[in-house]
Amino acid sequence: YVAAVYEHESILSPNPAALVDRRSALELMGRNLDIYEQQVVAAAGQGAQIIVFPEDGIHGFNFTRRSIYPYLDFVPHSDSVKWNPCREKYLFNDTEVLQRLSCMALNNKIFLVANLGTKQPCEHTDPRCPRDGRYQFNTNVVLDDAGMLVATYRKHNLYFEYAFDTPPEPDYKLFDTPFAGKFGMFTCFDVLFFEPAVNLIRQFNVKQIVYPTAWMNQLPLLSAVEFQQAFATAFNVNILAANIHHPTLGMTGSGIYTPAQSFIYHNMESYGGKLIVAEIPVISTDYKTDLEHNERFRGDVRHSCNTFTSTSVDGQVCFTEGQEAPGKASEEGNEWLPPLFYAEMMYDNFTFVPLWAEKGELQVCANTLCCYLKYKRDVLTDELYALGVFDGLHTVNGIYYVQACALVKCGGLSFSTCGQEVTDATALIDFQLWGNMSTPYIFPLLLTSGITLDFADHTGWKNDHYFLSKNRTTHGLLTAALYGRWYEKD
Repeated sequence: YVAAVYEHESILSPNPAALVDRRSALELMGRNLDIYEQQVVAAAGQGAQIIVFPEDGIHGFNFTRRSIYPYLDFVPHSDSVKWNPCREKYLFNDTEVLQRLSCMALNNKIFLVANLGTKQPCEHTDPRCPRDGRYQFNTNVVLDDAGMLVATYRKHNLYFEYAFDTPPEPDYKLFDTPFAGKFGMFTCFDVLFFEPAVNLIRQFNVKQIVYPTAWMNQLPLLSAVEFQQAFATAFNVNILAANIHHPTLGMTGSGIYTPAQSFIYHNMESYGGKLIVAEIPVISTDYKTDLEHNERFRGDVRHSCNTFTSTSVDGQVCFTEGQEAPGKASEEGNEWLPPLFYAEMMYDNFTFVPLWAEKGELQVCANTLCCYLKYKRDVLTDELYALGVFDGLHTVNGIYYVQACALVKCGGLSFSTCGQEVTDATALIDFQLWGNMSTPYIFPLLLTSGITLDFADHTGWKNDHYFLSKNRTTHGLLTAALYGRWYEKD
């Protein structure tokens, strides 16, 4: 099918905390909707059957609970309402934004996914009802190619969004299309949590995802395109991800992802939006992922043998009885071990070991997690790389438990620069990276110079270890990592 996503540079309110009337709010949102309309026409002209717009694209962000109120549409959340906002404008009040989106979908015969702020009155007998008598939600809406409202999804994992409420229960929202079957959806920060994102995919066996986001890039492990691709790979799904475009806020990175291919846009230099249109295969729902296989079989795999024979993915990885880790870390030709050091990466205290030689085998451990690397580089460049491990609760800008094995290029030549944000690299490295992860949810990250993506040659489980291997990236290596989320420990 042909999909489109639009990275939108939204026209923002100069003072989002100011109280304005509905007319002024509609005027600002109308300017963003004018751009949406041009993009829908352009996408439909290129044969797109579905288009996805970003989170906060219509109204912007940094509102207070009161100041966002004039920007909110009323959207019925019930699946029982059959409604075409374009054709039945007078069914509900305060639905101007939804009406325009519905008409865009209808006039261009395209499925349209957009994010807007919505309101829902509640009774004071409802113990969760806010004091002002209404819920305010960060909401995705889906309109089909006839303009019908076919699904709404209320964001569950809010990211410093004081204007919005968390819905009482996670929404698992699916919608059906004639061209690719069923789609699931969630928003931005949801991608890092079990509810509803992972549960939706597992319970309903969804293989296509629409994903509006307003993502601030954080290198080296959470750049938008890097994590979006890793999610598509980990769950064997197609993801249509639309981000907003505000480079001064670190916001860019959208794409259409399949488990084997990515069509991406990441641009921190220039302004203006970007339409991506690509034709991708429908993933059949009977295809099982590594993850599903692993959840079933991981419990049975318990090998041990007398020697640590080989680090190749095809060879067998073995442990001596009672030995915690395969082999001792050693760099080629050196009897001494490179030093362990600590540095902060993504606000977490990682334990690192440097890659000093042309080739070698390294290991580094923290808590229950041990990470191993076998590597070889063409040429010794004047760049410092390090292998890092973190196994603990991440507590800044969200609380969630991470198990990570990461090979990263450092910001400079001193240890303290490891974990810094780096965008360019020249070293081409052949590597195998693996770790004894305790969670089945591993996102394989592979980011190369200029914030470009590459695909691993192999990923998957062997003897309770998760592997990622690559012979020679196309560009210099920035990050190769196993980013594990241990949801039960959040």
